[in-house]
Amino acid sequence: MQRYVMPFESLGIADIASVGGKNASLGEMICHLGASGVIVPGGFATTAQAYRDFLHDNGLDVRIEATLATLDVSDVVALATAGAEIRSWIVTAPLPARLEAEIREHYAVLSEDGQASFAVRSSATAEDLPDASFAGQQETFLNIRGIDHILQAIREVFASLYNDRAISYRVHTGYTGMNVALSAGVQRMVRSDLGASGVMFTLDTESGFRDAVFITSAYGLGEMVVQGSVNPDEFYVHKPHLAQGFPAIVRRSIGSKLERMVFTDSQATGHSTRIEDVPLALRDRFSLTDAEVLELARHALAIEAHYGRPMDIEWGKDGIDGKLYILQARPETVQSQSAMGSVSEQFQLQQTGEVLIEGRAIGQKIGTGCVRLVVSSAEMYKVKAGDVLVTDMTDPNWEPVMKIASAIVTNRGGRTCHAAIIAREMGIPAIVGCGNATEVLKDGEVVTVSCAEGDTGKVYRGQLRFEVTRQNEAALGDIPVKLMLNVGNPTLAFEFASLPSAGVGLARLEFIINNLIGIHPKAALQFDTLSADLQAQLLHQSRGYADPVSFYVDKLTEGIATLAAAFWPKPVIVRLSDFKSNEYRLLMGGEGYEPAEENPMIGFRGAGRYVAPSFTDCFALECQAMKRVRETLGYTNVEVMIPFVRTVTEAREVVKELAKNGLTRGEHGLRLIMMCEIPSNALSAEQFLQYFDGFSIGSNDLTQLTLGVDRDSSLVANRFDERDDAVKALLTMAITTCNRLDKYVGICGQGPSDHFDFALWLVEAGIQTISLNPDTLLETWRKLSEKASG
Repeated sequence: MQRYVMPFESLGIADIASVGGKNASLGEMICHLGASGVIVPGGFATTAQAYRDFLHDNGLDVRIEATLATLDVSDVVALATAGAEIRSWIVTAPLPARLEAEIREHYAVLSEDGQASFAVRSSATAEDLPDASFAGQQETFLNIRGIDHILQAIREVFASLYNDRAISYRVHTGYTGMNVALSAGVQRMVRSDLGASGVMFTLDTESGFRDAVFITSAYGLGEMVVQGSVNPDEFYVHKPHLAQGFPAIVRRSIGSKLERMVFTDSQATGHSTRIEDVPLALRDRFSLTDAEVLELARHALAIEAHYGRPMDIEWGKDGIDGKLYILQARPETVQSQSAMGSVSEQFQLQQTGEVLIEGRAIGQKIGTGCVRLVVSSAEMYKVKAGDVLVTDMTDPNWEPVMKIASAIVTNRGGRTCHAAIIAREMGIPAIVGCGNATEVLKDGEVVTVSCAEGDTGKVYRGQLRFEVTRQNEAALGDIPVKLMLNVGNPTLAFEFASLPSAGVGLARLEFIINNLIGIHPKAALQFDTLSADLQAQLLHQSRGYADPVSFYVDKLTEGIATLAAAFWPKPVIVRLSDFKSNEYRLLMGGEGYEPAEENPMIGFRGAGRYVAPSFTDCFALECQAMKRVRETLGYTNVEVMIPFVRTVTEAREVVKELAKNGLTRGEHGLRLIMMCEIPSNALSAEQFLQYFDGFSIGSNDLTQLTLGVDRDSSLVANRFDERDDAVKALLTMAITTCNRLDKYVGICGQGPSDHFDFALWLVEAGIQTISLNPDTLLETWRKLSEKASG
């Protein structure tokens, strides 16, 4: 006689039909991944046959099938009525005697000490399959103690197969009728109520980049992260460097983590947990140490390697024993199922406007429409096709209206919550964790929701123009030059890495300093001398890090490392900071350290700033970050570029300053590149190249300084042209000298992105690489290929 209950350790992935994907996966990991250090709490599962016999013995299978046969799931009221009726039948029906006896038997073995608590979860036989995500469709009950409460929770789990959201989802994905059964998993609970928990993916959830592990974490039980009730901490770990033994955390973001779910003393379902505020001191620190992040990432790699596909994994840290446990693992079903390769789709705003609110971007699309404020699921009927759904928090119950919205905006939630996963699956832009979107956005107003500008999603007032470009990457022909990318925003690096570039020809530090740090380096260094108000601002900005100086260096390190990891092992040429004094003044504390220059464009900037006594300590912070990226994290594909070097003497001084800070040309394969952007650079190219391994031509500054045209002035904008003969004469000098001396020469200015004829001229002049804006790379490649073959 087939048993109705199976211990996890007797299960494997071949048992999906019997115990569902979730429970089969738990058994698979217990049996095969223990040697890799993966710890999975033990438990048992009821079988699909037990569920079917339960329905049959009570005559429920016939009644349920008859009810669903005439149900129109698009009718929200009818769906709710039918679902409630079916669930009431199930929760009041008795379990078969043999099933109850087997549950009692296995529970007695697991709860020998009498103190254990359990999670009772669903595992549908059509759940967590590679082509569909049924995660969260059924109920989970946490901190359940005592056999009577376990039996009741199992009935509740059985009933949840007929939640409104589950019925609707199965209809839309083709899993209809009675062909879906349910297994209840009873698993010993990890005391993450006293620790932390979260979700991790073995790819980047937004771009599909396969070489990263993405981890989210918050205090307390993981339901808060999964449901999107908190804004968690986020971490990215680079798989190739982790496998080589490097501490490969390339990015961290601290979340607000305002609340956590913890145990109560009650044993009954529905009353066994409560939500409490997280103390301020805990909110302002990361919920995981770096060592714990790396351990989780190693577990993720082991799980992915075993299953042979990208995975979506839930984990918990026990606050008593301090260990990290894997609670669930299922196939990732959005990015891994998307078409890989041939066609790329990019959304780009064509104009800007007033930003009403910001949050975490989900997906990389843009949507516009009328705001529709919805307080609860009872008001879902208000949402019409094309509306922007705005609410406190969505969950899978909202699926019927989510699929008709043009965009979704929520107060709460992180990028791994169920709502985010479903938004990605439906291809709808969503911004989660905005804080107070329901207060700021007004019902009926027209807005533009942009998730196409990196990690931060923005809601703009009004309907802004945007462009969608679809480009085919297949069958790109040979071209006589290497095409690289200009990248400023590290949060877009994983997306841009899918383009067929030769690496990054210009990675700018300015975006990292301005957007991810926001503090003037001198203010961080002289923190003790600042006013109390300014100190408070810096401490808030740098929360989660040891102090403002550590924050400054660590965020620089993370930004550079993200770029290096995205394009590894291709070269990434990082230009050190090239803010002008008026731009530095805008940083927190900047007004106290920056001069008010008449013409900052040709003032205190670049190499001259680096070697000035008033700035060398600030420059040392950049060098420290660069050295850490290359030597501690192992990204030797990073090359250092120095901007705005006016004289050969300045070149010698800045190279000496770099060496003083541990960045010696040639050591550990370090290449130093100089921006060629001043006429003196081209005219004295041979002398400058004594100190550098090549030139990267900055055609923007070179053009303005050659023609005497202020590139920021609209009055003379029509005179600015990189194709002017005088500019070309200087370019020819620079390119010819580099090639003669066997040095690197590329161009990273705007010109080739704007003017294809200029790109052609550069190829004919002997340029080795052309660095382009990402949105022009494929088109430029295609034109160059056609020219070469034609």
